[in-house]
Amino acid sequence: MKKLGFGIIGLGAIADFHARAIKELKDCELVNCYHYREERAKEFAKKHGCKAYTDLDAFLADDRLDIVAIASPSGAHLEGALAAAKAKKHVIIEKPLEVTKDRCTQIIDACKEHGVKLAGIFQSRFFDSSRILKEAVEKGRFGKIVMADAQVKWYRSQAYYDSAAWRGTWALDGGGALMNQSIHAIDLLLWLVGDVSEVFAFADTLSHERIEVEDTAVAALRFNNGAMGVIEGTTSAYPGFLKRLEILGTKGSAILEEESIIAWQFEDEEPGDEEIRKAFLDSTKTGGGAADPLAIGHHGHTRNFASFVKSIRENSPIDVSGLEARRSVELIEAIYRSAKSGKKIKLPL
Repeated sequence: MKKLGFGIIGLGAIADFHARAIKELKDCELVNCYHYREERAKEFAKKHGCKAYTDLDAFLADDRLDIVAIASPSGAHLEGALAAAKAKKHVIIEKPLEVTKDRCTQIIDACKEHGVKLAGIFQSRFFDSSRILKEAVEKGRFGKIVMADAQVKWYRSQAYYDSAAWRGTWALDGGGALMNQSIHAIDLLLWLVGDVSEVFAFADTLSHERIEVEDTAVAALRFNNGAMGVIEGTTSAYPGFLKRLEILGTKGSAILEEESIIAWQFEDEEPGDEEIRKAFLDSTKTGGGAADPLAIGHHGHTRNFASFVKSIRENSPIDVSGLEARRSVELIEAIYRSAKSGKKIKLPL
């Protein structure tokens, strides 16, 4: 079996997680990387054993390249994705897919036009605990879901925002505590419960300086299925706590805290429920990014990449397709519109 060649565009901290994940895929290899700064490209290439490029066209013309992973700042995903699609390379993009629904749609359309596959990276979907929760929802174990909440009460220092000029900007970060930090929890909420029909929100910058975007936001939601919910996101909560999802229904409730299931109770107990409670009560092995963006494992990325490679080889459906990855961006965009206008916003936009 021919190994599929990966290349990475944008060589920030998350690109190291991409590289480690790719190296664990036996049927793939990291062949090249691209960055406009020669020093950064060579440094990354030396560390991960691949070829460095500072010319995007030359990077894409490498005949070993099959899949492009995009790890550039969020608002710079579009240009790299369009170029990769035009070059007939499959594309997988770090969250968020892009920073507006319209820019996401441009990527989706380009990949469709050029006949290449597109996936988003939402590694939390691939945690064992998330999959168990998804299965319980699909089996109807919660009865009627009445509430579904996401809490991301993290901490980022002022130095974090000052460390790169793009951080905290609308153009390249696309938003703050929601678009950058809370989006994984928001994606899980949509994946588990379904789309939102309307939202009302508040957002503000309460504790950081020299940033354009929010560091604190709260949104009230109504889902298409009638359930209500709340999203809370902040980067101002010292010392930072693990992201948390609560799914509450008429026949059962569960609470997911990063990779741990800290509550799992149903009216109709099933064989295996006690084992789930024991096995996943304390299964989070990292800081989950709550206080340090690098305090995460790469196992979720590995599974995310492996799933995409499988879909390419088998020409099968993609777990986190472009359309799936766009959902959280659209909801966050609606939250921002509500916070800015002071009005309830209906979805889809």
